[in-house]
Amino acid sequence: MSVLTYPEMIVVGLLQGVSELFPVSSLGHSVLVPGLIGGSWARDLDMSAKGSPYLDSLVAMHVATAAALVIFFWRDWVRIIGALFGSIRHRRISTPDERLAWLLVVATIPVGIAGLALDKVMREYLGKPVPAAVFLLLNGIVLFTVERLQRTRRATAAARTPGPGAASRRDIGEQPTMVMPAVAARGPARDVANQPTTRMRAVSADEASDARLARLGWWEAIAIGACQILALLPGISRSGATMAGGLLRGLRHDDAARFAFLLATPVIAAAGMLKVPELARPEMHGAIGPTLVGSLVAGVGAYFSVRFLVRYFQTRTLTPFAIYCVIAGLGCLAYFTLT
Repeated sequence: MSVLTYPEMIVVGLLQGVSELFPVSSLGHSVLVPGLIGGSWARDLDMSAKGSPYLDSLVAMHVATAAALVIFFWRDWVRIIGALFGSIRHRRISTPDERLAWLLVVATIPVGIAGLALDKVMREYLGKPVPAAVFLLLNGIVLFTVERLQRTRRATAAARTPGPGAASRRDIGEQPTMVMPAVAARGPARDVANQPTTRMRAVSADEASDARLARLGWWEAIAIGACQILALLPGISRSGATMAGGLLRGLRHDDAARFAFLLATPVIAAAGMLKVPELARPEMHGAIGPTLVGSLVAGVGAYFSVRFLVRYFQTRTLTPFAIYCVIAGLGCLAYFTLT
């Protein structure tokens, strides 16, 4: 029976925490890296092996990753969850935050159903190096294709712009947004000067992004959320697939990334908590210590990863990650098929 060691779990924890949020597939890397190292690593970290504690350890690391996302977005989640309960209490959806909250709920449903039905089958039968390498290659091709489509769309939109003063869709919301409560009109226009002055409030970049996301249609949100189902395949990135769906819908890169990270939080947490009882299996008794250390490393790595990526996607694209996935996928496929 395989035994998980502290060095193995530290490396895997760092790998999980970083690659879960980077659009390069944590599950794919959790399969490929042990296979590349070989020896006891390939034997101990084989999630397809019967009775292996490795998959349960990855579950614990996913919970740590979700905790890091909650910590990073805690102000946003307080606002969104408060809006959700406010909407339930008043039985209406009247604000952007309330609409975004319900969009996140409905967008989570498809992957929740698919995860319950297919997760174990996907991981046990496809959680091997060769399939993971193929899916990692496909992940890169999809990301690259979506970015090319985005570039073509922007070029077409620019060609149709009537003049230099017109703003492209990407420019919408770039300027600081100011919100002023409505003031009821009282009499002729000359009376406006006599009305009390109302202080204008600057809306944060996060609130402005959420307001743009709240414009998504219900079926659009469901379709974007359903892209997470592809992440059940080792090598397909959850954040990459969700971002690709958002970009195809026409979202900006930063908005697509934010929606992907917000969607990932309840999905990863629910999947992890659902499987927490499995950590009490007899096979896990000797792996509890290494798993806890690996989970701590995963949580720290995830926190700094999301902090970096939120800033990165304000100005940059998925192309570097697409290139990496194609190169890494081809290299791993060649290695595992020829050796």
